Parts: sequence; structure tokens; C-alpha cells
Amino acid sequence: MQSTGNRLKIPASMQAMVLETIGQPLVMKTFPIPVPSSQQVLVKIIACGVCRTDLHIIDGELTAPKLPLIPGHEIVARVVKAGRETSRVKTGEIIGIPWLGYTCGECKYCRKGQENLCESALFTGYTIDGGYAEYAVTDERYCFPLPSQYANASGSPLLCAGVIGYRSYTMTGKHAKNLGIYGFGAAAHILVQLAIHEDKRIFAFTSDGDVEAQKFAMEQGAVWAGDSSQLPAEKMDAAIIFAPAGNLVPKALSNTNKGGTVVCGGIHMSDIPSFPYRLLWGERVLRSVANLTRKDAEDFLKLASQVLINTQIKTYPLHQANDALNDLRYGMVHGAAVLVMDNND
Repeated sequence: MQSTGNRLKIPASMQAMVLETIGQPLVMKTFPIPVPSSQQVLVKIIACGVCRTDLHIIDGELTAPKLPLIPGHEIVARVVKAGRETSRVKTGEIIGIPWLGYTCGECKYCRKGQENLCESALFTGYTIDGGYAEYAVTDERYCFPLPSQYANASGSPLLCAGVIGYRSYTMTGKHAKNLGIYGFGAAAHILVQLAIHEDKRIFAFTSDGDVEAQKFAMEQGAVWAGDSSQLPAEKMDAAIIFAPAGNLVPKALSNTNKGGTVVCGGIHMSDIPSFPYRLLWGERVLRSVANLTRKDAEDFLKLASQVLINTQIKTYPLHQANDALNDLRYGMVHGAAVLVMDNND
């Protein structure tokens, strides 16, 4: 794409990786460049993170995607055209685009400040097309200016793993000193840096036998790392479960002190087995996290630049999206997988 003065030349077509059938690999397709509505902006995508939620969509564990679908909701992009009623972002600005892509502003949840629970919400890369593409359109209300150090591929994981991790983290309570994290992937490797900055101690739980992930957790600053079936060296004050495994809920409760909180931070989890009431008793709290709010994104991105969070990424060109998804599926990515577009200059 070339620019002339302040005008950005936009091509007639773009490439995108598309989910046509649940359970099948993505297919490369050519589409006309989408046209933004009056309240949308057209963006040229720089990079898009590959999230475990994308796997849940492709595998049919999240059951209501639009089809065909362009996945991806951890988008770093440059605004190339703005709708006539937009005012928050400007052409040429580099922005982040997260999972939550639209809310009605009128339902009982939106009116209570719980837009993450909006009854008419739309989600990037799930019910609206996302970032496994060279271009996309997005509601300008859900675009976030990025600090300069994250206006590139390294910023992609912050848009979901970071923001959802941050929302989960805020629910563990200010006084939680020992914090357990079950599933040490993209969200955990970001969150551990924030927790250490706030003088907390991280206990990392991985799939049994995943010594590489345990080594990675210790390198990131965890004070203990082991199999999820192991007992930690100390009881925890709170825990966050990112792994989509319901059997971890009773384990996390049993490893948590009285008055502690266990937060389920994923969008999908296998069934939680029954467990004795004594694991919950003692005023322990079990809760879930759903989506994000714009305030979450604004607060976290500001904090990330203050803490100087470093994201560990493994990059892939757009046409290798299926390889990135498979690497994520089989635990071959430590940190975050990110698609980098071939058309950026």
C-alpha cells in the first residue's frame, strides 16, 4: 500500500484465512476490501494474535460463529479510512482491536456498566469478521490507541491474553500474596510480570509432565512450577484457571486458603466434576470471567506501558495460520503465536 501526502492508497482486494466448515482447516480466500459504515473505521492489519479461543471456535466448542468466518481478535492495525461519524481515532493511527466488538448500550447490563455481558454483544473473530486478514472494518468505539512500544506484533497478545488476564487478576483481590496460575500460556506469561511488579508470588501449574512450560514459568519469575496434579509448596491466597479443564476447579479450591478466590478465566471449559462442599467452605469464592469492558482495555494498556510488560511471541505469515493454530493446540508455543501480515511496508 502506498501513500500520497495524507491520502492512503487502498487496494481493491485483500487476502484472508477463512473458516468455512467447523472442524476443518482455514482456507486462504481473496475478498474485496470491506467498506466501513459511518461509525466504523477501515484498518490495515499489521499483526493478529492466535488465541486459544480461536481453537474453541474452529473446533466447535463455541457453537454460534458466523460462517464463513475470518477469525482473530488480537489485532494491531493502522487506520486507513474513517467513517463520516467517527471521531475517536484518526487516519494513520495505530490501534488495538480486542474480542468485544459491539454492544448495544441500552440493555440492563450496558446500563449497569457491565457491557461485557451485553445481550446484543458482537465479538471480533466470532460473530463479526476478525484479524486473520490484510484488512478489516471495526466499530470505532472498540478501538484503542496503543502505546508506541506495542504498536507492532508484540502488542497483539495484550489485546486478549493481556486484557482478559488483567480482568481475571483484578478479581483475585488486592491482598492475595500467593497467586496460583493454572495453564501457563499467553495470558499467564503477561500476567506474571504484572503480579511480580506488585510484589506477588506466582505458583505456576502446567499439564502433567510439561517440563518446558514449567521451565518457562520459572524463567518468567514464578517461585514454583509443577504439574497441575501436584501440591504446591505453599497454600495459595487466590488462583486463576486459564486451562480449559474443569477438573482443575476442585484442585485449585483445595490448594487455596480460606477466604480465597478461584477465577475461571477462559471462555470455554470442560465440565466441572462434583466436589465436596468442604473445598468451597471457609468463604472461598468461585467465579468466572466473561469477555472484557472498554475500561479493562484502557486501564490495562496504560498499566502495561508503565510496567514495561514484555511479550514473548512466535510469528507466522498469514498463510501459515493453520500451522500456528496447530502449534498452539499441541503446546509448541511458549508465550503467544502471532500472525504477521505480508503486505506491511
